[in-house]
Amino acid sequence: MGTLPWQISGSYLEACNCQAICPCRRIAGVPGGRSTYGECLIALSWIVEEGRLGDVDLAQMKAVLASRYDDDEPGSPWTYALFVDARGELQQRQAMADIFTGRVGGTPTKQFPWAFKEAHLLGVEMLDIEIDHTPGRGWFRAGGKVELRVREPVPDQPTVTCVIPGHDRPGRELLSDSLDVNTGPLAFSVQGRCAYESTFAYSSEDQ
Repeated sequence: MGTLPWQISGSYLEACNCQAICPCRRIAGVPGGRSTYGECLIALSWIVEEGRLGDVDLAQMKAVLASRYDDDEPGSPWTYALFVDARGELQQRQAMADIFTGRVGGTPTKQFPWAFKEAHLLGVEMLDIEIDHTPGRGWFRAGGKVELRVREPVPDQPTVTCVIPGHDRPGRELLSDSLDVNTGPLAFSVQGRCAYESTFAYSSEDQ
């Protein structure tokens, strides 16, 4: 599967425990730095609007990822768990897992920190995933293990971009209402911290 051409695009929403605007992002063209508290606790979500891996159609598939990393741990490796839409067929679920873990290469090797540096994958689980990427009011839920609700956009913000959806894509910083994660060693809950919405387009072009 790793040699098959692929591409996916759609909408993106994430949140973490940093104060808004997240200092890890590129703000007004200035590269990001350390997280607010030295440890990043984060959840990310994607809705594929169109795309495929080889002959496998991935339109309307969803994924959620929960993770943590410590700025002061050598290499700041990501410890993460990936959740894939259980309502897809087996080939669709496998293709999503291969793309979002970085196993099929391509642009994720430059955009997914868990793919381009040391990382610890806790597992890939198939769950019922619900995602609403309504601008400024998004939310998502992966089973009973990950849940995010967004409160509102950050007012009067400069240009803010993030490497995971892509620095070449416009996005907007938000405030979360609540972020709750409870999956194995990843267990945290924060309110009123940063979130971010954008679009994404990933492909095999860099293989």
